[in-house]
Amino acid sequence: MTQVMPLIRNGVNIDQLYGTLDAVKSNPSLGAFKWRASNKWLGGSHNRSTIRSFYAAGGEDATRQVEFTADAGEPNILIGHDEGPNPAEYLLHALAACLTTSVVYVASARGVVLDSVESKVEGDMDVRGALGLSDEVRNGFTAIRVKFSIQAQAPREKIEEVVRRAYARSAVFDSITKGVPIEVSVA
Repeated sequence: MTQVMPLIRNGVNIDQLYGTLDAVKSNPSLGAFKWRASNKWLGGSHNRSTIRSFYAAGGEDATRQVEFTADAGEPNILIGHDEGPNPAEYLLHALAACLTTSVVYVASARGVVLDSVESKVEGDMDVRGALGLSDEVRNGFTAIRVKFSIQAQAPREKIEEVVRRAYARSAVFDSITKGVPIEVSVA
């Protein structure tokens, strides 16, 4: 009996990648996901989010063995005690992480072998808006810059194409650049 080993490129199971794409393509309802996070205030600017369950492929997904936690706070200069990154820094992290994952998946699907992927993300913000000191200053970022450093077994043009395709498919990049309706309520 011959055993067929899966093709793994950049740590990604290519057979599973294309199997997932084919399954969702043939049954689009499998693409409906609901991601969740719960947050609890711990005092001052310190709060903690927990992440575990989500809805995927037509049902609740309970396969995660652990609950992920992420503490947030503010730096001392913004009346915090450095209990964790601030929410704006988490947004930059989410963008960097989503773009990196997208780069890896796109490169893997396109046959590009990656040696390393690093990025630096920087966002400009005038906190006078968020502090309520000026209605003329935006509360959030006014600009965000992402710079990748990618070493791959491919020419620069191919790497640039991978990055273009990655940010075209990044869920976080899309949410930030195109906006998303948000409903806020009190229970």
